[in-house]
Amino acid sequence: MTTQDDDTTITRALQALENDDSSVRLRAAMAVGTRPDERFVTTLVARCAVEPEFLVRDMLTWAITRHPSALTIPTLIAELGSERAQARSQALHTLSKIGDRRAWPAITRALLTDADDEVARSAWRAAVVLVPDGEESGLAGVLATQLGRGGRATQVSLSRALIALGEVITASLRAAKKDLDPRVRGHAIATERLWHDPDAGFEFGVEEAKRVVALGPTGQEVTGGVDR
Repeated sequence: MTTQDDDTTITRALQALENDDSSVRLRAAMAVGTRPDERFVTTLVARCAVEPEFLVRDMLTWAITRHPSALTIPTLIAELGSERAQARSQALHTLSKIGDRRAWPAITRALLTDADDEVARSAWRAAVVLVPDGEESGLAGVLATQLGRGGRATQVSLSRALIALGEVITASLRAAKKDLDPRVRGHAIATERLWHDPDAGFEFGVEEAKRVVALGPTGQEVTGGVDR
């Protein structure tokens, strides 16, 4: 049974999550996570969609994970249909932290190929955490359609997601290395190099990929390549 004091404490905590001072919001999120209550869940998820500060968003995610997944997962999945990119991205990020594979059906192809890079990157990370045994190959095929996309940060995220899937990426990378788009070929080559030699780093793979792509299948120089 809740008391009036409990209700007052919860009301104050929820109000503090919207305070203009980010340090107040950070402390409020920490307090909510320390004392989980199902009445916080909807507000926590909604706040993730609009919170401008990274550290506060990270604490909000932690606070959400402190609540029962039976409550949080449906609320987070509902956010995946939001028109706000940050809402989708943060919901995906939080689902990856919860790690409950019951959320897997919500990781759709549309999210994995979302036009917003941050949403797509969050979807890739969530997918490799939540993918059920036996479905890795299909996921690899979808992720491979995004090779060549975006700048360095986006490409590194995709490479790491693919590598996390293991041997099932072999066929997808082999096909991508024959793609007509030099950016796709270069990214596939860089991913393969990083997979086989993690210590070399992505930059080494990119430079090697540029050299290989430049030579082309006939030894003639080909323009394009992977972004630095």
